[in-house]
Amino acid sequence: MAITDINNNGYTSYYATSYTKTVKKTDCEKDSAGTKESNVTTSTVELKTSTAGVTRTEQIKTGYNNVNDYSKYLQGKYSYMNTGTTSMQGVPTTVSVSSAFLQKCMNDPEKAKYLEENLAAIPDCVKSLVNFTKTMPGSPVCTYATYIIGDDGNITIMSGCTNDPDGKIARENAERKAKEKKEAEEKLEKKRVEKKAEEQKAIERRRAEKAGKPQNEYSITMQGTDVKSMTQSIVSKWSFSNTVGAASLSSYDVKA
Repeated sequence: MAITDINNNGYTSYYATSYTKTVKKTDCEKDSAGTKESNVTTSTVELKTSTAGVTRTEQIKTGYNNVNDYSKYLQGKYSYMNTGTTSMQGVPTTVSVSSAFLQKCMNDPEKAKYLEENLAAIPDCVKSLVNFTKTMPGSPVCTYATYIIGDDGNITIMSGCTNDPDGKIARENAERKAKEKKEAEEKLEKKRVEKKAEEQKAIERRRAEKAGKPQNEYSITMQGTDVKSMTQSIVSKWSFSNTVGAASLSSYDVKA
């Protein structure tokens, strides 16, 4: 089962709170990753959280000279961003932000706020996915979660779940199909053997016919009062059978 959600509302609706403090670093200052921050500005903002109506105070940075430096800053706070698949709540999770959108955010405090607001919310969102699947019929297990923030800031979410996490149902289905296939093959083989046996019998019958062997039993019944003449009559009938064939005498009755 897969769930896909696309946020087409953009990021403007998230910018409800103004910045309360802005500090610009000097040319010699560097961040924790050792990146020179000559133009980097730190702003204190209120970010939304995954709990409705609850915000938190957070410092965000903008003014980076290139996307690489900005990405290093973000990955220092959100280690799961653009670093492949990680595990959240035991679920393989991938978080991708397009380079084009990072380019837009690194010098735009409002867009940067929107980005960090969503990046920070992802762990709780994965937890919500896990808890929700547990309430579904059959109590399926969440198997993966993917978050993609595109060039325009729109967010795509993909998630899957299964009610067969250990593969037991899949194995049983595979065994059943294998058994049915074997039974079908055995039936076909039996029919093939029977057909071959019939063909062999037909061949043997044709060989016997060519060899002149009689294929049908026949008898002659005769009644009378003279054994000698009756026997001679039967003998003549035997001789006749060699000429006309046994079939013509299969039920030949003669009364002397």
